[in-house]
Formats: sequence, structure tokens, C-alpha cells
Amino acid sequence: MNELNHFRKEIAYYMRRLYKRGLTTTSGGNISMKLPNGMILITASQTDKGRMKADDVGITDMHGRNLSTKLKLSMETGMHIAVYKARPEISAIVHAHPPLATSFAVAHKPINTALMGESRAVLGDIATAPYQLMGTAALAESVATHLALANVVLLENHGVLAVGKDLLQAFDRLEVAEACAKIQLISQLIGQPQALSADEVQAIDNLIQS
Repeated sequence: MNELNHFRKEIAYYMRRLYKRGLTTTSGGNISMKLPNGMILITASQTDKGRMKADDVGITDMHGRNLSTKLKLSMETGMHIAVYKARPEISAIVHAHPPLATSFAVAHKPINTALMGESRAVLGDIATAPYQLMGTAALAESVATHLALANVVLLENHGVLAVGKDLLQAFDRLEVAEACAKIQLISQLIGQPQALSADEVQAIDNLIQS
């Protein structure tokens, strides 16, 4: 029980951190963590993300059954479960609406991760999933499919979702995606961004894979 409470505290911490960084709104976004026993901890719906506590983190299983009946689970619980089923090696998901990265999702424009070495190393390629109504099985299936070859996905007219082996990695990927979007926008205002060459990108990919 103490270990479970520790993980719930960690999820609440990262949600508060998202809010303080301006990466989500009071009512927006959701975070989950898959435990070794297959249970999933996920943020509850209709909670103040800036003041989230461990008690605001619910428990479900891979079938979507609410095991914390005093809480209403996030409406995107099905999406998180679909992603965990498609990517069994990951243990954390962060979904939010960071303003700049989401602006690319709204404009249906890609974020170029080849503008900086760090962006490429942390993010690889960012996938884009076509718009689907929030909280639906269609959205869950689309996001899970598009994460097959990526760790970050733009949800058209919706937001951003990042996955990782743990909460820190998933959070980092979402935060770097937002920074990458900001750098891309500012560099376009200054002039013509100069992306890394194909050989330079390949060298980074080889470094990460080694």
C-alpha cells in the first residue's frame, strides 16, 4: 500500500508540474502509470490539476474497470489502456495541451525534430493522429496505432501525448516537444530554419540506439 501511495504521489506531482509549466489547464490533461502487476494508476476527471494530490489518482485495470469507485476516472482512460496494450514496454503516459505544440496539431503541421540535436535525441520523429472525438474508442485506436513507431504523437485539433519507460521520460518528451515547437516557430519568424542534414540526423539516431 505504501508503494502504491508513492506512485500516486508521483503522478500528482507530475500533473502539478505540467500545470505550473503552463503545459496544461486546470481541467485539461491526464497522466497514467502502469504497475508491474498490470494495474493502471490514472488521474481522475473533474479535478484541479494545479492542486492535484495522491487521492485524486484512480486505479483501473487493463479492462477499464474502475477500482477506485470514489473517483471518476479520466475520460481518456480507454486511450491510455489502448496505448499500453499496443506498447507493452512502456510504463507511463502524459497527455496534455501545451499551447505551441498543440498549435501545430491545430494547424495540421509537423514539428521538425531535426532542428536541434537534443530534440532529435529525445523525441525521434513525432507522429500525427487525425482528429477523433475526445474520449472515444476511435481516438484510442488511432493514437495507439500512430504510436507504433513514435514516442510522441500530435492529436489533431486536440493536444499532445507522450509515452516513456517511466514518468520522467514521458514528461520530458512532452516538454521537449513543446520547446521544439517554440524554437521552430521563433526560428521561422527570424528567417529560414536550417535543419540538420540527413547524415547528421542518422548519426544522432545511431548514437541513441547504441
